[in-house]
Amino acid sequence: MPLLLSVLMSFVVSGVSTFKAFGLSPNFFPAWMAAWAVSWIVAYPTLLIVLPLVRRLVGLVVDLPEGQK
Repeated sequence: MPLLLSVLMSFVVSGVSTFKAFGLSPNFFPAWMAAWAVSWIVAYPTLLIVLPLVRRLVGLVVDLPEGQK
């Protein structure tokens, strides 16, 4: 799940950011793919590091039965 989530999120966010910077110019697609590659390299390890913390925080917010924590 973290792999797919990081791929999709970095794809969308880098696309929006690249569109804001370049518009629909001829350089848009190559710039987007370059930005996506860099952002995914950062996003995937970050997600792996942050995911356990997020699970604990969600567990504090959502009252789960003891056996499901």
